[in-house]
Amino acid sequence: MILHSPLTFAIVACEIGFWVLLVGGLVVRYPLRQRRVSTVLLAAVPVVDLVLLVVTVIDLLNGAVPNITHGLAAAYLGFSVVFGPSMVRWADVRFAHRFAGGPPPVRLHGREKARKEWRDWGKCVLACAISAGLLLAAIFVVGRPGQVQPLWDWLPRLGTVTGIWFLVGPLWQEIFKPSSKAQVR
Repeated sequence: MILHSPLTFAIVACEIGFWVLLVGGLVVRYPLRQRRVSTVLLAAVPVVDLVLLVVTVIDLLNGAVPNITHGLAAAYLGFSVVFGPSMVRWADVRFAHRFAGGPPPVRLHGREKARKEWRDWGKCVLACAISAGLLLAAIFVVGRPGQVQPLWDWLPRLGTVTGIWFLVGPLWQEIFKPSSKAQVR
């Protein structure tokens, strides 16, 4: 069963590891004021992606039949690589504000918000492209035509994610949101 797959546990462990390293790094940086240790913890965040990539490749090379979990691993990696750094920056601004007297996070409105939505959608397209590249690489590595359909099935899913993101992100912002200046909240 897919839920009992070691790869499923690896994906969950990597997601937990991402947040533990991120929050741990920021707690060590701001409330505990140990910048050097914090830098090490935050630098280890991308290692989580490398671990998941290695586990997935080993699983496939050891003869695992590709399933939805292998596709999920590719999607997770694509989005984590692209959005991980901005998530770290997002959390850092909030921790700096809360624990170190940093400026409050800026709340965007109008054209600034629309530009951000377009940038985020572009990042979504890039994340899906990376995920698709990983899926195609896995299909090539597995090389068993009758067993790779679950990996091929992820390509339209990535297209669907990109389309929905476009509709609820930049298109929604352009059509339904009024223009105004950026405001600090």
